[in-house]
This record gives sequence, structure tokens and C-alpha cells, in this order.
Amino acid sequence: MPVKPLSPEKISIFAQLPDAFDRAVGEWGWPAFRARQIRQWVFEKFVTNPEQMSNLSRADRAMLAERADFGSAEVVRRQISDDGTIKLLLRWPDGHEAETVMIPDGPRRTACVSSQVGCPVGCRFCASGIGGVKGNLTCAQIVEQVYALNLQLREAGERITNIVFMGMGEPLANYAAVMEAVRILHDPGALNIGARRITISTVGVPQRIRDLAHEQLPMNLAISLHAPTESLRKQLIPWAEHFSLADILSAARYYFERTGREVTLEYILLAGVNDQVEQARQLAKLCKTMRANVNLIRYNEVEGLEYKRPKSSDVVAFQEVLRDNQVNAHVRKSRGRDIDAACGQLRRKEGQGRSGSNEP
Repeated sequence: MPVKPLSPEKISIFAQLPDAFDRAVGEWGWPAFRARQIRQWVFEKFVTNPEQMSNLSRADRAMLAERADFGSAEVVRRQISDDGTIKLLLRWPDGHEAETVMIPDGPRRTACVSSQVGCPVGCRFCASGIGGVKGNLTCAQIVEQVYALNLQLREAGERITNIVFMGMGEPLANYAAVMEAVRILHDPGALNIGARRITISTVGVPQRIRDLAHEQLPMNLAISLHAPTESLRKQLIPWAEHFSLADILSAARYYFERTGREVTLEYILLAGVNDQVEQARQLAKLCKTMRANVNLIRYNEVEGLEYKRPKSSDVVAFQEVLRDNQVNAHVRKSRGRDIDAACGQLRRKEGQGRSGSNEP
């Protein structure tokens, strides 16, 4: 079989569904089982150096190194919390940087994944959006975050079991790359993570939420709400000017109707801003309009921002109001408090160290 000329760009193992990688390898004149061998080396044995793939001939190893890319992220910084949380700052040759976090919880090992460099949403309380968005991460860069965390876990014989798109960026503003990555993360021939273990968290892009409902993957949808009223939400989230709360909740109801998957409302509690009993009552009223559960999150402070962590008594009172109104509300465990817990802080500090300024 004649071998087709090589594309000017290498193909990335982290941006290829198994079927696509099989076809690419077939175009090199190789048998299909060779592609399966390569995937086993990468995803099962964590080997990304073709020279170490001992069941390939020397000539095949050389061709593979020339034609395929097996990841290019550099771990710029690593932090490990006393509670086992691992936070990595990754940098790619194109200059993109992103944080990714492994959160342990019982048998679960959850990867908190970034989708963009920075964030366009600009939440007033968040470090990710300081300086705006610098660009979208590619499908390969999203998948490589999970792979990088798996490398951290392999000595313990563990691997990532769950994925949450709750890192830097707005996932639905980078929809195509995120969905390509989700399918690779989900595929049994790649990272083999069940769709029900994957959560897309969004500030709310109504049309994209509706698109997500048609992807035929039973993913979890989380809406970053953070306020029970339109006026307060616009104060906290500048991007809220683009999409009304009513439209976002309508799209969330559509997602439930199409998929049967209950939506989660994420609510970061900010001391004296959105954590009072009256706001809990307003949130409970909103929840009665849809099938949703509420995830309450204690704020992790960001240096240079005015917002503070709520009092424990206010958190308890807020949750009690919701539960008294038959709303399924949980308080998320705080993780990584002894490291840079808030999303975007590690990248920001690294940027300050390089530039000597406050810009990320």
C-alpha cells in the first residue's frame, strides 16, 4: 500500500478519537493493530516516548516520533495540599498556560480542568478573569491536563475517575474544542471516563446549553449562578449583561427535559454579599421553577480582591433555609486551603514573578 505524504503538522495522540487515529496510522501503511498498541502504551502504561515502545520495530518507532505528538506541556509549578489536592500549572510551547487540579474524595479522583487561558466572564471575585481571556485551549491541551494528573497519580496506582470543567475559562465559549475533548476523555479506547462522571460548568450561554442537550452524552450540567436575582448577578458577573437569568434557566430546564439529567446550581457564598437569609429565600423560590440541586461553595479569598470567606454560621443558616424549602442543597468541602486554592491564583502568581507586575 502506498504511503501518503505526511501532513506538515504532527498528529496529536491527545486530539484523536481512536477511530481517527486508526485511520491516520492506516494512511502510513501500518496495520490497525499498531494504532491499538500505541494507545495502550500511552493511556494504559503512561509511556509517551516512542523509543520505549518495545513492541514496535526501530523503524516504526522513528517514524512515529517524526509523525505524532505525544504532548508538550511543561509542569511549571506543582503544589500539593495537606488534604491530598494536587494543583499543576502547565505551559505549552505556544505560550498558553492553564491550571489543572486533582481533588481526592474517598475513592474518587476528580480532575478540575481548564478550557481557556484566563476567562472572558470577569467574575468580580475570581482570579481567573483578572486580565481577561488570552485565548482558547485546544482539544489536545484540555485532554493533556487530565493525562498530566494521571502521571501524578500513577505511583499510587490511581487515575482520574471524574472530570469537572470548573477550571479557568468558560467551557461553552470554547464549545468545539471542549466537546472534542469530552469525547476523547469518554472513549473506552482513550481515557475511558464515563459521561455521567463528566460535568460541564458554565456561567450560562443559553444556546450552547441547548446544543449540549443534543450531544447524546449523559453529562452533568452545572450553572454558576452565584446570585438569586438579576441585579445582584450583574454586579458580580459582568458577562451576565449578555444573557438574562430567565433565558439561562429556560435553557437549563430544556437540558433536563431532553436528557433527564438534573441540573446543579453552583453558588459561591461571599461574606455579606450574597450569603444572607433573604437571598437564601430568593434562591429557594428560583429553585421551585426547575429540577435542580444546589452546591454551596465557601469562597476562597483572592489576594487583592475585596471579597471575604463567609462565616460558618451564615453558611449553615443559608443551607437550612434551602432545605426547609425542600431544595436539595449541599455545602462543598473546601479543598487546597493551604495552597493557592482559588482558581487562577497559581497562574497569576507565576505571571507576577515573570513580569514583576500584577498582570497574569
